[in-house]
Amino acid sequence: MLTILGRNQETCEGVSRRRLIQAGGAGLLGLNLSTLLAAEDQQAITHSRAKHVIFLFLFGGPAQHETFDMKPHAPEAIRGPFKPIACRTPGLLISEHLPKTAAVSDKLSVIRTMSHSFNDHSGAGHYVQTGHRWHLNIGQGFNVTPNDWPSMGSVVEYLAQKRPEQSSHVPNYFVIPNSLGRLQEYKVRLERPGETAGWLGRGYEPVTTRIDKRNPTDNPYWRDCTDEELTFHIEGLVDHESLTLDRMHRRRSLLQQFDDGLRSISTSSLDTYGRFQQRALSLVSSAKSREALDLKQEPAKLRDAYGRHLFGQSALMARRLIEAGSRFVTVHYDCVDGYSWDSHRNSDDVKKHLLPTMDSALSTLLIDLDDRGLLDETLVVCMGEMGRTPKANAAWGRNHWSTLFPVVVAGAGIHRGGLFGHTDKDAGYAVTPPVSPEDLAATIYHALGIDPELRVPDKQGRPTHVVHNGQPVLELFT
Repeated sequence: MLTILGRNQETCEGVSRRRLIQAGGAGLLGLNLSTLLAAEDQQAITHSRAKHVIFLFLFGGPAQHETFDMKPHAPEAIRGPFKPIACRTPGLLISEHLPKTAAVSDKLSVIRTMSHSFNDHSGAGHYVQTGHRWHLNIGQGFNVTPNDWPSMGSVVEYLAQKRPEQSSHVPNYFVIPNSLGRLQEYKVRLERPGETAGWLGRGYEPVTTRIDKRNPTDNPYWRDCTDEELTFHIEGLVDHESLTLDRMHRRRSLLQQFDDGLRSISTSSLDTYGRFQQRALSLVSSAKSREALDLKQEPAKLRDAYGRHLFGQSALMARRLIEAGSRFVTVHYDCVDGYSWDSHRNSDDVKKHLLPTMDSALSTLLIDLDDRGLLDETLVVCMGEMGRTPKANAAWGRNHWSTLFPVVVAGAGIHRGGLFGHTDKDAGYAVTPPVSPEDLAATIYHALGIDPELRVPDKQGRPTHVVHNGQPVLELFT
C-alpha cells in the first residue's frame, strides 16, 4: 500500500475568502495540470484509461422510472406516465422523453443498481462526489464545512500539483456553471457540500465559474440563454479585460507587502494563500484559459445540438475545457426553482424541461467527444445523488429514494451499449449486489489510473485513504 505524505494543508484560519480576494484581486482559485499526474512516487499510478472526467451532476435525484429503469408492467401508481422507446441497447428500457440518448445508447452503459442510505440531498450530494459519507447527519444542514471529505476532483488536483514542471495554463479541476446551490436562492449564496477540497486544504479547491439568474423566478436551465449571459466568469476574479498585466504586477507587489505582514501571524495559512495567489495570477494571464471559456468560437449548429439552455452550453463548455487540458470538470444541473430533479410535485417539469434538456446535452456530448476522438480518453458520468420512490405521491411526484438509482457512464474503456445490475419489478431494490458511492469513486479513480488504496494527508497530516471499502466495478470496462 502506498502512502503519499506532503505538507500539512490547513485552511486559511483568520483570513476569509472575501478578504483574500479583496487583498489579492485574484481569489481563491487554482491553476492545474493538463495531463494525468499522480503522486511523487511513480507507483501511485497504474495504466490510465481516462485522461479526463466529465461529471454531469443532476442534483435533486432523477426518477429511475422516468429515465433508465422503466417498469412498464408495474401497477399504474408505480410505472408512471411515460413509456419506454426503442434504443440501441438490448434490454434497456429508456424513457420516451430521452429519444436522442436512446439513439446513442450504444455509446454508453447504465448502472441500474446504485444504492446508499443517506436519504438527504446535501449528504447524498457530498457522498456521490467524494465517495465518503458526510460527517453531519441527515437534516443537520447543507453548507460546505472545513471537515468535508475532498471531492474526487480535488484529489486529482492534489495529485496533479506533485508535478508542477508539467503544468499548463488550464485549470485541472473546474466546477461549472456555478457552485452547487448558488442559483437556488436569488442573490443568496448557498454552498452545497461535495465539490470542494474539504480537509485536504483550500489549495485544491476547484476553479468555479459564475452565471446569474435574470430574476428570482428565472430558470436558465429551462430556456435558451444569450451569449451575453453565458460569460462563465471565474468566481472571485475581476473580468480579465479590466485586469491588465501592469495592474496584475502592481497587485502582486501589494500582495507581497500583505504577505510580509501576514507571515509573522500564520506561516501555515500563508502557505496555502500563496498557492492560491500564484495559481490565480497565472490563470487570469493565460490566453488559453480565456479561449477555452469562450463558447462563441463553437459553430452555431453544434451549440444548437447541445441545446442553448444552461445545461447544454455547460456540457459544451466541459468538452472545451477537457480538450484544452483540464482533467476533471463537474457540470451541475441545479434545482433553481427549489424542486427541478427533486420532483416531489408532479411530472410536468420532468416531461417539459428536465428530460429534454438533459437529453440534448448528454447525447450531443457523447457524439461530440466521439467525433473528436476524445471519448476513448474521457470518462463521462451522468447521475443524481438519489432516485425516487417506486410509488408516486398524491401530487403525482415521487419522494426521496436513495435505495436505488441509475448512473450513466461512458468512454475511457467503458462497455458501449452495456447494462450493469438488475432491479426488482418495481425499481425499488437491487436484486444483484448494489453499487455504492465508494464503489463508484473507486471506479472513477481506477479509470484515471489512481490507486483507490491511495492515501493522502488529512488536515492533521495523517495518511487517509481516498476511498474506504470501495471496489472498482471492473465489469464495466472492456
